[in-house]
Amino acid sequence: MTGETKMRLTLAALALAATPALGLEIDDMTEAERAAFRAEVRAYLMDNPEVLMEAIGVLEQRQAEAEAQADGQLVAQNRAALFEDGHSWVGGNPEGDITVVEFLDYRCGYCKRAHPEVADLIASDGEIRYIIKEFPILGDQSVLASRFALAVQTVAGDAAYKTVSDALMAQRADVTEASLTELANTLGLDTDAIMEKMSSDTVDSVLQSNRMLAQRMQITGTPTFVFEDQMVRGYAPLDAMKQIVEEVRADS
Repeated sequence: MTGETKMRLTLAALALAATPALGLEIDDMTEAERAAFRAEVRAYLMDNPEVLMEAIGVLEQRQAEAEAQADGQLVAQNRAALFEDGHSWVGGNPEGDITVVEFLDYRCGYCKRAHPEVADLIASDGEIRYIIKEFPILGDQSVLASRFALAVQTVAGDAAYKTVSDALMAQRADVTEASLTELANTLGLDTDAIMEKMSSDTVDSVLQSNRMLAQRMQITGTPTFVFEDQMVRGYAPLDAMKQIVEEVRADS
């Protein structure tokens, strides 16, 4: 909802609230009555400007509640793909009581900012099952990085994948084939096998599956988190994530 739309709705609501005694439909008013109506509304707002902010606050709260409800429905409709797709890396406590899913892009500044805070959340809680969804949306370097991470997972396993994922999230330089080759060599991985696997059908399938899931869930940015039945679009600081986890546990 745009600011202009919110303002129009607010003014309409205030007009009705300010002039209950008119008892007239707008369309049935004469020009003189409309002029008087507008004058009365204006006078009311000038005398009570705080009412405008209060009404806007109510509209924003209702909009947020409606969006949260819609996101909850999207999560419910896609639970299997989110939590049990069979290919996404799973960390934290695999037997934890809450599952957190993160859609990330290695070139996303907010993903990089969230990365250590997500790690702190998982380490301090001890009961979170954490799933990564590779969702490269910020250009060719993002795609290259995700392809490399998924190729590492396929060739070298989950532990190597997590090491590489952490390294890519910490990397500030451009992502190139040369930088990825150097990273694989530094970690003692099978570089040739990994570089070949990057263009495989296996990697293609995972990326396509994640893109389709994101499309169904109307996810267009990173990071995007799912805390069981709640979706959080965008960066959330550590304290906010802890609060969400507490709320999810309280509701379960």
